[in-house]
Amino acid sequence: MASIFHRCHTLQVLNGLTSAAYPVKEIADAQPVAFPGFDQLVLDHLQLQAVMREHRYASWRTALSSVMGFYLITDTSDGRQYIGKADGAENIRQRWNAYATNGHGGDVELRGLEPTNFRFSLLRVFDPATPTREIDAAERHFKLALDTRKHGLNRN
Repeated sequence: MASIFHRCHTLQVLNGLTSAAYPVKEIADAQPVAFPGFDQLVLDHLQLQAVMREHRYASWRTALSSVMGFYLITDTSDGRQYIGKADGAENIRQRWNAYATNGHGGDVELRGLEPTNFRFSLLRVFDPATPTREIDAAERHFKLALDTRKHGLNRN
């Protein structure tokens, strides 16, 4: 009986050279993460980077590619907020991918700030066929309502 246990026990522990001799049969992807819906998204910068790069978030990228709209970036170190807009040729995924890549997305107001302090959320999404004037009016409203020009990070 001891020899059976010993044989089973040695099969559980393999050194690198021994395990290298075994063929790889499959590399499994991480399980997909279900998209929670536009109204439920609140991501920190690290999570945003994962959403933009990892295969398990493919459905999230598809959803974010399908809409334009407004998003809120909060600097959690001091509470200041920035309202961003994705319209015209850019959808939410494209804008958020820029933030995931360089931390500031090209926005002057966010340069020099620490992106690991950023929290991203969606305020409102629009169909890509929405007229620009409607999107611009909603942008003005959100900047006024949240006072992001005077007490936040929006310059315009």
